[in-house]
Amino acid sequence: MIKKIMVILLILAIYIMIGQKTEQYDLIPKDAIRVRVIANSNSNEDQEEKYTITEKLETYLYDALKDVDNVKLAKQTISDELPNIEKIVSSNLTQNDKFNVNFGMNYFPKKEYKSINYDEGYYESLVITLGEGLGDNWWCVLFPPLCLLEGTESTDVEYRSLVKEIVDKFFE
Repeated sequence: MIKKIMVILLILAIYIMIGQKTEQYDLIPKDAIRVRVIANSNSNEDQEEKYTITEKLETYLYDALKDVDNVKLAKQTISDELPNIEKIVSSNLTQNDKFNVNFGMNYFPKKEYKSINYDEGYYESLVITLGEGLGDNWWCVLFPPLCLLEGTESTDVEYRSLVKEIVDKFFE
């Protein structure tokens, strides 16, 4: 019985040490292309508009970039798709008629997402500003398509807990 308690405490200690928040730094490749959608304001309506446009853009951009395998081709594809991107934004506006689409070097503020720190700076990016652009923003990485993968539906991923498996085996 004492052996079981010791093993459980050891597993618990390992789990706690692994689970502790450790400061991590930017994992985005230097030649990545980001995308950012900035809402007009933080009103519920403006934020909802931002999310609607973001959702439409994620689907469209995923399809446009899914077979692209290098940054040069990604830049060309995004440049070629700018008129379609503008149409998507324009057709999904509900709060404002004004928007701006800019593809080039754009400023991104410092951000922490999923315990990872992303440094502020100017990055190659597609930035869509809705209205006055004074609201919260959404951003991710277009190429390589790090966040666009989150938007795709897949049933091929299985989430498991190593600690749970060890504990389950121990009590069998």
